[in-house]
Amino acid sequence: MLNITDQQLIKKGSYINGRWLTSAEQIAITNPADGCIIASVANAGIVETEQAVVAAKAALAVWSAKSASERAGILRNWFNLIMQHQDDLAAILTQEQGKPLAEAKGEVAYGAAFIEWFAEEGKRVYGDTIPAPSADKRIIVIKQPVGVVASITPWNFPNAMIARKAAAALAAGCTFVVRPAIQTPLSALAMAELAERAGIPAGVFNVVVGSEAKAMGEVLTMHPDVAKFTFTGSTVVGKSLISQCAHGVKKVSMELGGNAPFIVFDDADIDAAVQGAMASKYRNAGQTCVCTNRIFVQNKVLAQFSEKFVAAVKELAIGNGLTAGVNIGPMISAEAVKNVDQLVQKSVGQGAKVVLGGKQDAAGANFYQPTVLTNVTNSMAIAGNEIFGPVSPIIAFSEEAEVIAMANDTEYGLAAYFYARDIGRIWRVAEGLEYGMVGINEGMISNSAAPFGGVKQSGNGREGSKYGLDDYLEIKYLCMGGLDK
Repeated sequence: MLNITDQQLIKKGSYINGRWLTSAEQIAITNPADGCIIASVANAGIVETEQAVVAAKAALAVWSAKSASERAGILRNWFNLIMQHQDDLAAILTQEQGKPLAEAKGEVAYGAAFIEWFAEEGKRVYGDTIPAPSADKRIIVIKQPVGVVASITPWNFPNAMIARKAAAALAAGCTFVVRPAIQTPLSALAMAELAERAGIPAGVFNVVVGSEAKAMGEVLTMHPDVAKFTFTGSTVVGKSLISQCAHGVKKVSMELGGNAPFIVFDDADIDAAVQGAMASKYRNAGQTCVCTNRIFVQNKVLAQFSEKFVAAVKELAIGNGLTAGVNIGPMISAEAVKNVDQLVQKSVGQGAKVVLGGKQDAAGANFYQPTVLTNVTNSMAIAGNEIFGPVSPIIAFSEEAEVIAMANDTEYGLAAYFYARDIGRIWRVAEGLEYGMVGINEGMISNSAAPFGGVKQSGNGREGSKYGLDDYLEIKYLCMGGLDK
């Protein structure tokens, strides 16, 4: 049912060591907008996951021995092919994940930007010379690829989450194995097809698709040939995976849950704040880890902001992501809709007021209406949990110190946003917020040149930027003696 130009991008099984696997056991991939089956993919398991790791290990010596410039050229080919097939990749993404086509095209470009970035950044893995304690010695520091990298990626950004991990790993000289989310494997497999066309050697980039999440995860976190593991997903799952990695003392990077505050101070440009809140809240139907989760508005501008924000939310069009003009697609499943609605109803029971939306939409079982709640407090269920849906709770506050304390009152620390014009306030709040990323008068903060990641229980490590290679490299100290003879 996938209507795309290049049908070779539609793959039906895992990609391991340069080969496409088949299996009698199939997994049906459905479009969350209407429940229709769009493709069936061969179901892999423990055996295939182990094969992928072994293939990555075998390919490591040759790939890591290539010069940074050689790897950059191949990665650049991959970037070019992804952008040439942007429309097809976006169509695949929308049909398996649900987000509007324009958003899907944006995700493809966003993911490709990391491949382009790291293709160049891999050439700048510099070492050091350190002044030695005596004349007969020299101290040198070099950086080398960590080895085989294993990854598990989520369904909400099935293209970009793979691209920004794989690009850094491959640029550093590592080989890569990924298990994509079972709901959205087609984007990953299409990327593997283009990786092969780009000249990435067999075994360097492997995609394993399977329904045995726990068993496959144990292989990827505990196999002795895996040197580093990287995960994007929930904090609960992330903690379990970290504990599994501990058995082998593996290097890990984690991008986990969030509870992003969006603060509007009384000196803010209110129209800009509304625009920023819309961008940071309703993208992908609120199903992103950096989505605004709590909107704090200072009392003096509460009525003005709320009126304009509700008016903007009313303009959102709900429907199938392939339909022109739609900007809110379905949620990933009926279970996701149920979870969001339970948070809303529990908060209403605690005193919150629904001023817009607040229920499943008539568009289908997987659609939830864009919702705005007022009279919310920071202790309500809707504020204490990651919503992961199109719901905006508005919380009033009086003082700067008060809102910083409320914003930080969470175990999460991924992204935060605030709007203000006073330069002193901007510095105080930016430094006071306990988050890895802070958007100041800006609702869209992620790009390939910036370090993406959180603090506290939102994870560790950074993706993108010049810092993004660090998690895929080991520092080696060389002490050269006997140089005075």
